[in-house]
Amino acid sequence: GDICEPDFIKQLFKTEKIDIVLHFAAQTHVDLSFWRALEFTYVNVYGTNVLVAAAHEANVEKFVYASTDEVYGGSTGEEFDESSPKRPTNPYASSKAAAECFVQSYWERYQFPVVITRSSNVYGPHQYPEKVIPKFISLLQQNRKCCIHGSGLQRRNFLYATDVVEAFLTVLKEGKPGEIYNIGTNFEMSITQLAKELIHLIKKTSSESEMEHWMDYVKDRPTNDLRYPMSSEKIHNLGWRPKVPWKEGIKKTIEWYKENFHNWKNSEKALEPFPVTEPFEQLSGP
Repeated sequence: GDICEPDFIKQLFKTEKIDIVLHFAAQTHVDLSFWRALEFTYVNVYGTNVLVAAAHEANVEKFVYASTDEVYGGSTGEEFDESSPKRPTNPYASSKAAAECFVQSYWERYQFPVVITRSSNVYGPHQYPEKVIPKFISLLQQNRKCCIHGSGLQRRNFLYATDVVEAFLTVLKEGKPGEIYNIGTNFEMSITQLAKELIHLIKKTSSESEMEHWMDYVKDRPTNDLRYPMSSEKIHNLGWRPKVPWKEGIKKTIEWYKENFHNWKNSEKALEPFPVTEPFEQLSGP
C-alpha cells in the first residue's frame, strides 16, 4: 500500500490493531528532489497528512514522525537545537519541514500525541546505494571512481543504523508528546575525507596520489549545505547516546555490500553521479 492512498490507509487502521505509528515513509534522496520536487511534495507532505489524519481518527497512543537535520538548512558555525528556525534549502528538506508543520498542528489542535525526530545521516547495511556511503563503497568494489559533487568540502555527521534504532526506541518509551528531538552525533567528516577513508579500506592504499586516482570531482548539485551541526542534549537527557564507533560500523557496512549490492532493482542506476530520472506520474490526487 501507499501512504498517499487515503482509502487504503483508513482501511489499514480499521482492520489492524495499531497503537503506535513510526512514520519513516518518504522520498529522501536530496539530489533527486531537485528534479522531482512535485513527487517529493506529494509523498512527503500529502502522504504525511493522510497518515497523521488516519492515525488521529484511530486514536493511536503515539505518532513518531522521522524528520531530518536538513530542515535547519546549512551552518558554518551555529549548532542547531530543537528551537532553531527551519531554513530548508532543497526540495527534500522543504517537504520534510512542511510535513513537520502538519504533524505538529495535530498536537496544537487536538493534543494528539505526536513526537518529531530530526536525525543526522544514517549509514549501515541494507541502505539503497543512491546514498553517499553505499554508493562510494559499491563504486570502489566495482573498480570505479567515487563521484564527488563540487569541492567535496561539505561535511556530514554519520550515525550507524543500530544507534538510530536505539534512539527511536528511546523516543517511543520516553519521548514526550508534542516535543522534537535531535538524533545527532559529534562524528563528522567531509565528503572528500569519506572518499579517502573508503579508498584506504577497500583499495588498501594510503598513497595520496593513488587516492586521488579513485576520486572524480563532478558538477555540484544546485545547493549543497556545508554542515548540519546539531545539539542532541535533549535526547541525551532521555538516556540515549550513540555507541557504535565509525571504524566498527564502516567495516560491517563494507563487508555487507561485498555480498549484497545486486539485491536491489536498478542498483546500477543508483551509482550514476546524478539521478537518472523519469517523469513523475501522480497516481491519485488530494
